[in-house]
Amino acid sequence: MRPGLNSIVLILFLLLLDVYVFMAIRSLVYLSSPRIRTITYTSYWTVSAICVTMIALLPYINWHNWPSNLKSYLMAIFIGLVLAKLFVAVFLLIDDLRRLVVYLIRKFGSSTATTAATDGISRSQFLVKLGLLTGGAFFGSLIYGFSNKYNYHVRKVKLAFKELPASFKGLRIIQISDVHSGSFTNKAAVMKGIKLINDQKPDLVLFTGDLVNDRAVEMDEWMDVFNQINAPMGVYSTLGNHDYGDYYPWPDKTPDGFSAMKHENLEQLKAVHGKLGWRLLMNENVILERNNEKIALIGIENWSAIKRFPRYGDLKRAYEGTQDIPFKILLSHDPTHWDAQVRPEYPDISLMLAGHTHGMQFGVEIPGFKWSPAQFFYKEWAGLYKTGKQLLYVNRGFGFLGYPGRVGILPEITVIDLV
Repeated sequence: MRPGLNSIVLILFLLLLDVYVFMAIRSLVYLSSPRIRTITYTSYWTVSAICVTMIALLPYINWHNWPSNLKSYLMAIFIGLVLAKLFVAVFLLIDDLRRLVVYLIRKFGSSTATTAATDGISRSQFLVKLGLLTGGAFFGSLIYGFSNKYNYHVRKVKLAFKELPASFKGLRIIQISDVHSGSFTNKAAVMKGIKLINDQKPDLVLFTGDLVNDRAVEMDEWMDVFNQINAPMGVYSTLGNHDYGDYYPWPDKTPDGFSAMKHENLEQLKAVHGKLGWRLLMNENVILERNNEKIALIGIENWSAIKRFPRYGDLKRAYEGTQDIPFKILLSHDPTHWDAQVRPEYPDISLMLAGHTHGMQFGVEIPGFKWSPAQFFYKEWAGLYKTGKQLLYVNRGFGFLGYPGRVGILPEITVIDLV
């Protein structure tokens, strides 16, 4: 199997990027000792050669059958290096454009303008160093983030609703989402997360999808962990986009897209929820009752407003029978569902719980401020959102996918107290 055009273009891009960044590194160590220069140059080009070689060999190696965690770490390091170099390249480009302006002023401008333009020529070294510092800090943060993937953070929110029946005031709900069990490697660390969940003494636990990365068998060694989640009013769950196996290369897939193995995998995953003691809501609802007062839990299959994600959910079907229930909670994995259908068509759904975004597992969160690249893709990507009387809470995810770590956006256990 020969490399495709995309692979060739990517390799050429990486080589050009490597040369461009190397010029900046060389300018910084040019006056250093020969030993320092040799170590710097050799280290840089060795790492770059490994990355380019891996890309070139991808068509010839059975990448899908590599251990998932090894793939995750290698991919995270590779992407981290490329992005770090891109940060450096941005600063170098700014400096090159500045140099071009200086050159044009020298060639065509007055002597006064030339003097003014050359006063700041020493900015080159500053921009180069700033670029390398920025790129290095970014790559370093990704490496540090490996240690945060099991650093579970309990977030507590109190929500008040006029339509909430008096008997349910004080109800404590735990929301978890995006377990992605196929990414886990440390059972003791995950058990600490489960203990944190139970320590909150929830009345009700709600899971909003993506139990696995692709296949039901990923849960085999984690059944005795997640079956320990308990709550007096039960554990209810729904499916996320990864639970359907849509991203796995099933060997029996026909030209029209059908795979019996994929279908069987989904049935096995549904059974996993049952074996855990979780009630999986497949476009349906359950009515919870206290003192003759009722609230409704509505759970649908994955429904996304983004075309590349599947849309299996049927809210009309799931909603049926809850019209007269004053307070409704919707479990829907993808937060884009809220603006696209829930708010405009179902204004009596008081609270929607979602996940999916993971907060992109990278960002900054401090009191009064949060930022993540996720906000460039999702209007609602982490935390609480309100429009009119309706609320949406987007959980940042319990597990991780792709990048085996967390930077700034920690894995989340949400405690929701209805007051």
